[in-house]
Amino acid sequence: MGPASCWRNRGVKRSEHEAELTVAPKLLEALPLQGRLVTADALYCQRDLCAQIRAAGGDYLVITKANQRRLYEDIKLLFEEPPVGEVFAQAEQRDRHGDRREVRRLLASTALRDYLDWPGVQQVCKVERVAERKGKIGGEVRYAVTSLGDEVGPEQLLQHVRGHWGIENRLHYVRDVTLGEDASQVRKGSVPEVMAALRNVVIGILREAGWQNIAAGLRDTGWQIGAALRLLGISPQE
Repeated sequence: MGPASCWRNRGVKRSEHEAELTVAPKLLEALPLQGRLVTADALYCQRDLCAQIRAAGGDYLVITKANQRRLYEDIKLLFEEPPVGEVFAQAEQRDRHGDRREVRRLLASTALRDYLDWPGVQQVCKVERVAERKGKIGGEVRYAVTSLGDEVGPEQLLQHVRGHWGIENRLHYVRDVTLGEDASQVRKGSVPEVMAALRNVVIGILREAGWQNIAAGLRDTGWQIGAALRLLGISPQE
């Protein structure tokens, strides 16, 4: 299995959602999906996108919410009221960061493989997260659908889910803090999507060039036109 692509969406208006769904098929066409896993948030839980990934030889693992109500309710019902004799494969991870403790648990099943009308579905998952800090307990439950067969066990599925959120958190932190996305006053038309895409391109180019600290990469190249052009594969005339 090759490296996963990660799509995540946060705090985006409806028109921007529609724009992203328009762009997504074109982006998939440009990616080498053979033997790779695409992980995505609920916005991208779309029949056509999942079918496109499978047709290109890739696999998907996508979060499912009420935007796909029938799919969501079928998966939720399975885990809340399992059939007699149903045994879920499961994995659990425990972490502690200072005074914060977290437990993540994933349950997986192939019981809906022949029931769900969804392209390439093999397993469905329930992902639980419980966090405790200073005596306060909070948590969340998410459901997911994947084309990965049961040869991919719950431990690996949980790693993929955690990897998805880790990629998203790293990307959005850089966009918000380093590139000032939250402070941007650009609001009209398609400009917010264009700016978000440009920020992603900048981050991608700098990471490809070996920069782990994006702020340092911006400082190093931002004041040198030649350095910036060389990152784009352009040789400036001296």
